[in-house]
Amino acid sequence: MTNPVGWFEIYVQDLQRAKEFYESVLALSLEKLPVAEFEMWAFPSEMTQYGAAGALVCMPGVASGGNSTLVYFSCQDCATEESRVVQAGGQVQRSKMSIGQYGFISLVLDPDGNMIGLHSLQ
Repeated sequence: MTNPVGWFEIYVQDLQRAKEFYESVLALSLEKLPVAEFEMWAFPSEMTQYGAAGALVCMPGVASGGNSTLVYFSCQDCATEESRVVQAGGQVQRSKMSIGQYGFISLVLDPDGNMIGLHSLQ
């Protein structure tokens, strides 16, 4: 059996602002994907490792924010990434909280209003 999520996309209006937010909060660098019709920046991934890969996408006619899909980013301690959210232009919706035996989560909004989750075991 494979993991049920194989890819994710987070739709944004201001790609540069979104790119800076995610790179700052998650302390990583996104990579431009060679797509001609619209602009995509992929999160670092290793296709042979656990988890799903994904990208930021700016596509004409596709709105950002207000969606019902929640992507969780794995962290060592989600409080670390949460502490960078406001400085990077986002908002903390729900500070780090326990989810019992499954660890901890923080819920935050990116500058485009997309809610994302931060998940850690500590």
